[in-house]
Amino acid sequence: MSPSNISVIAIDGPSASGKGTVAQRVAETLGFHYLDSGALYRLLGLAAGKYGIALDEEVRLAELVGRIDIRFEGEDIWLDSIKVGDELRTEEAGAAASKVAALPLVRAALLDKQRDFCRAPGLVADGRDMASVVFPGAELKIFLTASAEVRAERRYKQLIGKGMGANIAALLQDIQARDERDMQRSVAPLQQAPGAILLDTTALNVEQAVSEVLLHYRAKK
Repeated sequence: MSPSNISVIAIDGPSASGKGTVAQRVAETLGFHYLDSGALYRLLGLAAGKYGIALDEEVRLAELVGRIDIRFEGEDIWLDSIKVGDELRTEEAGAAASKVAALPLVRAALLDKQRDFCRAPGLVADGRDMASVVFPGAELKIFLTASAEVRAERRYKQLIGKGMGANIAALLQDIQARDERDMQRSVAPLQQAPGAILLDTTALNVEQAVSEVLLHYRAKK
């Protein structure tokens, strides 16, 4: 639970909905800290590969959470004192994150790590269960989404822009499969939390989406 005197904006949504970019820009505008919870699961997936742990070894993965050192410094991310680059944003890393995120013991182990990011003057957190589980007392809850087709197109442009190979049909199939897995998992499934505001960004650009979140936040002040 977050301290009651610290503002928390919780932004949830499906894969490639743009919630990370929006959350980061909202945090920069307000001077708040930022938590990319999806990066924690992606980092755990990378660490599992590094230490030879299969993605279905729930107990060993939960224990690994307590051993790995994760640091966020601006836009830089460090895993066990090694700077992590674009390998964190590959489709393989995303698929691994979705698999480990479905494991109850892993989610429980990461809960305190996520709540530790809640520091003054405030926090913008994005993920799948920020509003429903991690920060249920958040001052503002947003469920940010877009059509699967638009999300696939955005991810395609993102990957191509980084010089990575991508196939838009395969990306669409992967996004639809990940949506199904995230919504059907038994623990903390992807869903619009009670009290969360639905923000469909299918027809919005990043600046418009950021403005919408800021308007909702300032309306609560």
